[in-house]
Amino acid sequence: MDLIIVESPSKAKTISRYLKGKYRVDASGGHIRDLPAKKLGVAVDKGYEPRYVTSPGKEETVRRLTEEAKRAGKVYLATDPDREGEAISWHLQTVLGLPADGKNRIEFNEISPKAVERALAHPRTINYNLVDAQQARRVLDRLVGYKLSPLLNNKIRNGLSAGRVQSVALRLVVDREREIAAFKPEEYWTIVAELQDGVKKYRPFRAVLEKKNGKKCKIGSRAEAEAALAALTSGKYVVASVKKTIVKTHAPAPFTTSTLQQEASNKLGLSAPETMLMAQHLYEGIDVESEGHVAFVTYIRTDSTRVSEDAQAAAREKIAEKYGKEYVPARPNIYASKKGAQDAHEAIRPIDLALTPEAAKKMLDRKHYNVYKLIYDRFVASQMAEAEYDSMQIEIENSGYGLRASGKAMRFAGFTLAYSETKKEDEEESKELLPPLSEGDELTELSLKHEQKFTKPPVRYTDASLVKAMEDKGIGRPSTYASIISVLGKRKYVEKDGKYMKPTEIAYRITDMLVQYFTDVMDVGFTADMEEKLDEIEEGGKDWRSIIADFYPPFEEKLRFASTDGDEVTDIRCPKCGYPMVRKEGKYGKYLACSNYPACSNIVSEGTAEVTDTLCPKCGKPMVVKSGRFGKFLSCPDYPVCHTTLPYGEKREAVKEGTCPVCGKPTLRLRSRNGKTFYGCSGYPACDFKSWDVPTGEKCPKCGGALVKTSKGGVRCSDRDCNYRIAPPPSDD
Repeated sequence: MDLIIVESPSKAKTISRYLKGKYRVDASGGHIRDLPAKKLGVAVDKGYEPRYVTSPGKEETVRRLTEEAKRAGKVYLATDPDREGEAISWHLQTVLGLPADGKNRIEFNEISPKAVERALAHPRTINYNLVDAQQARRVLDRLVGYKLSPLLNNKIRNGLSAGRVQSVALRLVVDREREIAAFKPEEYWTIVAELQDGVKKYRPFRAVLEKKNGKKCKIGSRAEAEAALAALTSGKYVVASVKKTIVKTHAPAPFTTSTLQQEASNKLGLSAPETMLMAQHLYEGIDVESEGHVAFVTYIRTDSTRVSEDAQAAAREKIAEKYGKEYVPARPNIYASKKGAQDAHEAIRPIDLALTPEAAKKMLDRKHYNVYKLIYDRFVASQMAEAEYDSMQIEIENSGYGLRASGKAMRFAGFTLAYSETKKEDEEESKELLPPLSEGDELTELSLKHEQKFTKPPVRYTDASLVKAMEDKGIGRPSTYASIISVLGKRKYVEKDGKYMKPTEIAYRITDMLVQYFTDVMDVGFTADMEEKLDEIEEGGKDWRSIIADFYPPFEEKLRFASTDGDEVTDIRCPKCGYPMVRKEGKYGKYLACSNYPACSNIVSEGTAEVTDTLCPKCGKPMVVKSGRFGKFLSCPDYPVCHTTLPYGEKREAVKEGTCPVCGKPTLRLRSRNGKTFYGCSGYPACDFKSWDVPTGEKCPKCGGALVKTSKGGVRCSDRDCNYRIAPPPSDD
């Protein structure tokens, strides 16, 4: 029996059901090989060759698929029809030992019996241009992320990550927040008149002041507003012109990945990751009671608005049946994709128009149903006739001021019967046609109102607007938008204020540091240009290694500079190897590091911290104030010899016991590194006297050593070779 390998078990179940047991269908669970998790995995000195390893946890999958491939008559690789899917098929081909020029690859835009059968009849070889484009992206992202993340951890704090596209997206959010903070609102006033024809008494309507002396004007103060009100009230309103037109609105294009995420956010309140999860399930197939696995929509990672002729014909037939022939345009609607779109696949659409949202509602939960209905209605509407409106604009003059009134009325509903876009209507535009006035008609003022307003700052990004910004600026590709937004949230670089994204404090520090040292990587134009180069690899005009080779050396040079910027070579010698120590600026302040790194990785805390009067309970030295990830704390200045720390603000005095025989100052009861009690002079470091026993302050008359107390109350010489002793006083008993 022939074997078909797909990525997901759900997709495997759907295809297996459609093929009715004629093929064995199994799933790889995504990539079976990738770059190693804890190593760079890219041979920078050997043409940037990636070093692939079996993905963690995929050993059993590889073993199972290898056994199945050996038993199969023919193996078909049916992964998703994009760069990522092509790379997964290539990895499978390599690991399973399939011929490199074998026709094992099949692809389909939708999971339907017809599409799968057609694909099986036309297998092809692996498209290595697609594979190379994916490899280039993977290697670029690994080099940037693997190199920048440690820099952030060293300079800012542990647990941070950077990414070639992720960090640019974060910069958009940070820059927008700074625009909002720097925004200074400007005062302006609106003036609205409610007017009516003075003769025929048509229904009243509203007109908005827009001009003064024939030019667009802005009322910027209360005084200007009141002057305008006085002039209008004392003057006459006369109709200057009436313009009547028929306005046609074209149906919206079917969904791409980007527009689906935007509309699902606006209409359904779903995040981009949620939308893509629901859409992925609808594409791969969902288990439906009594039906088995059913796929609902075509491939959901696309930037194309193209639709197949068969799908167009089915839509036109459905529209005529449900809405009437007048809602079917004379020619099928065709939409131009955005500049730079890969156009590899159709737009997102339902597989079978007979499976209406009403029928699907019984099969799906609420979120899946809402996304399916959105896709279904948008696709049907995209093939419907234009909506038509009677539109009317009236220009009115009074005392040098010009007012405008607008209104429109539905003439023919067209596509709006199936779908309405989420566009904000002009708040001053009437939703019905204005009265039939003529040029020269005089109008009566029923009311005149003015209102103070202030310009508003830019709006924070939502999932929808950030996806749109990334698409418009060429940052990333449709398949990456949701994952980028997901990472920003999981890393806590942004937090949600309702549906809006707000950068956290760490986001500013990350962005500022990366912009300072890696201007090109953080530049929107540079990132978009890199996406175009990846497209050129896919089209076969670029060698992927040459693109990496152009990027990496300058990037590595900037990395070296960033990691050493602010370093200062000192005359202090490393206590371990003797090389000069380098003063560095780290996340917790300045420290000394051996210049012989990586051969010697010795670091020493810099002695420039604030010295306190709290003595180290282990060695007696005055403790210093340090800053860590959880704030300030007290540390022994003899680190790394002594690792003692205390909470900041906690004063723990060492116990005074005994007298120093050298300088006469009190000695302190202290603890050694292994916990043993000893006594040291409180005059340290001027006097470094130490003793394991309590010193009396006197010296031995026999040898000059320190006299110390015995456990029974006597006195002896601290020198074990000297036998001088003073017996304890006799007991009173």
